[in-house]
Parts: sequence; C-alpha cells; structure tokens
Amino acid sequence: MTRLRLAAAAIALLLLASCVSPHGGGVTSEAGPPPPVHPAPASPSPNYVNALQAGARRGPDVASLPIDPVRAAAALDAFRASCTSLVRRTDASGLTHAADWQPACTAVVTVSDDQAVGFFRRWFETVQIGEGHLYATGYYEPEIQGSQAPTLGYDVPIYGVPDDMVSADLGQFAPDLKGRTIRGKVQGGKLVPYPDRSQIEGGAIQGHAPVIGYTPDKIGFFFLQIQGSGRVRQPDGSVIRIGYAGQNGQPYTGIGKAMIAQGLLQPGQGSMQGIVGWLKTHPDQAQAVMDQNRSFVFFKLLNGPPLGALGVPVAPHVSVAADPAFTPLGAPVWLSADRTDAAGLWVAQDTGGAIKGANRFDTFWGAGDDAARIAGGMSARGLAYLLLPVGTVERLSYAGQAPGS
Repeated sequence: MTRLRLAAAAIALLLLASCVSPHGGGVTSEAGPPPPVHPAPASPSPNYVNALQAGARRGPDVASLPIDPVRAAAALDAFRASCTSLVRRTDASGLTHAADWQPACTAVVTVSDDQAVGFFRRWFETVQIGEGHLYATGYYEPEIQGSQAPTLGYDVPIYGVPDDMVSADLGQFAPDLKGRTIRGKVQGGKLVPYPDRSQIEGGAIQGHAPVIGYTPDKIGFFFLQIQGSGRVRQPDGSVIRIGYAGQNGQPYTGIGKAMIAQGLLQPGQGSMQGIVGWLKTHPDQAQAVMDQNRSFVFFKLLNGPPLGALGVPVAPHVSVAADPAFTPLGAPVWLSADRTDAAGLWVAQDTGGAIKGANRFDTFWGAGDDAARIAGGMSARGLAYLLLPVGTVERLSYAGQAPGS
C-alpha cells in the first residue's frame, strides 16, 4: 500500500469515526475553482442532495419565453460544443440520461443561427427545480501584470501544483462521501493539512511547487485566484493565460462577508469593487484580511480560450457555472431575473466552489474592465428554468420522481 493510500485510509477512518460532515472545513469538491466573492443568498435553499430530491416539475412552454434571436444563436453554438460531453457523461442531477440528449445533439449539427429559436422550441421543455428561486452572481477573466521570468519588483510567485500535496477521494472508503476529496501532505506517516495561504506566502512550499510566473500585484493575484483563471500581461506586452490546476484543501472564506462582520465594510459594500478599494487604501491591513481566506489556488499555463468544467470554451454572456448535482452540465437554462443583463438564455458549461444548490448560477462575462465591473456587481434574483429534452418531465413523473407537471 502506497503512502498516499495509507494516509487516505487513515483520514477517511478518522472522519467516519468522528462523524465529521463531509461539508466541514478542509473537505472540498473536485468540481473546480474556488467561489466568487459575493455573499450567499439571504435565504439559502434547503440542503438537498440533488435535483430529484429538490423536486422537478414542468415549467412554462419554451414557446412562451421571450428568447432573443441573437442570444439564441450564441446559446446554440455553446450547446453544440457541449454535446460531445452531454451524450457521454452521467448526469449527477439524476434528471436525464445520456441518451436523452442524443436527438437534440444530432439535430443541432445542421441548425443555422437563424433557426436557433425554433431549435430550442422544438427539442426542449422547461423544468423547474424546487421552488425555482434564482440567485445569480458573476465571474470574469481577470488580468494582472506579471512575468514568467524573475523580474525586479515582481516578487509574488504564481505557483503550480506542489509535488508534496496529496489528494484522497473519500468516496473510495464510504459511499456517502462520494465526490468529496481531502487534500494534505504526508508528515511522519500521517496525512496532515496542507499549508494555508499565510504559510504558503511565507515560503512554506518553496522547493515543492514549480513557479510558473511572478506578479507585483498581490491584491490582483488574490482575486485572480478567486476567479480561478486569468491573463498575465508581461512587461513586453505579451499575454499568457493561466488556469486552475489545484487547491490546497483549506476552507474558502469570502472576505467580503468577513469584512462586513468586522465593521471594515458597510452592508452593501461587499462587492468586488468595494473590497478591492478597501484593500488598496489600507495596505497595512490588507494582508491580514486576505489571510482570512486560507484557501490557496495553484495554476497551470493554458493555450487557447478559457475552458469550463466541460472542457469546452466558455463564452461571455452565454456560459454559466452551475452545480452539476442540480443542473446537467451542457444544458441550456432560462433565467427570469430582476436584472436585464442576467436575464435570458444561457448554457451551463462550468462549475464553481460556491455555486452549490438548486437554481444557483454564476454568469460569465469575459475579460476586461467592463467584464470586471459587471461580474463584480452581479447579484440577481428571480426564477430559473432548465431546458431539458422533451419528455423528461413525463418520464420522471412516470417513475414517481417528479412531484407534478
């Protein structure tokens, strides 16, 4: 038995023996990057396991939705790109089978942009999960100054995945922990927590993690870690992309909420812009505030456009991150939101550490100042509907898995 398996078995047994919830500190999901800075909804949805438990019921006819033709054409392209995964992967939400998507995915190959609205009306029906109460935030692709080579003033390392960090899939030891992963390092024959943010930035992993670049912007890099990927503009003006490669296993803390609780920000000031403004005007306190988020993200160099959890490019104002336990990844979604920029047709192509539960979405806005402004201030509510293959509700109702239609 390898050192990894010995450590994993030991920590899994300890978790089970002490009845520690898999949602506790230090236990994370493999779903993707850490969560955005936005506070959680004031009234979070019940802690359902998946969409079937929350309840799936028929929503309004797709024909009644005011689908914008331009948005429909963009969603058509995104859905087409997602089909390769949709017809092969197991739907963790329990709502669909891979074969359910085959008719629409076959048809989409020959559909032109001007036929996009009709395509969604022909092949899909809307499904409401639970009460349908929507909460949507936003994310974007940030850009920071940086250099791949050591450069004067560029003193913040951008680390790749350390060679001494190990991951244990707890689902291998207990079925009720399926999908939960714990990370740490082996020390004295035991698996111990991996260093947290302050320890890593203090040099705790030097010699164990590759450095893929350097930046002079500690605050900007902090927020790039929260977004999970971004651009690094080098001194000669060239741009490289970096993307999420791993995380240290320490719990994520949204510093905006913590800053409000500590009286550093007033309620309503916890947007990304409000947090960044405070950190930059209080440099003597900024590090201690950021250290409250013990989570630290490791990166890898990327080629091409940013990719979502499906492995396909995410597109601004088209792609959303969702919880795959409640939304089949690759499915179109309709957001009836109190913000016009969040409302309309999207496609679920990504995941996120804080994007958990039914009707919880994170809208993608691309790169640049406008994207940062919109994403940083995005907080939309309303109703959400999944667009699933025609016949889904009837099948679920027949199987006794849908509460009504």
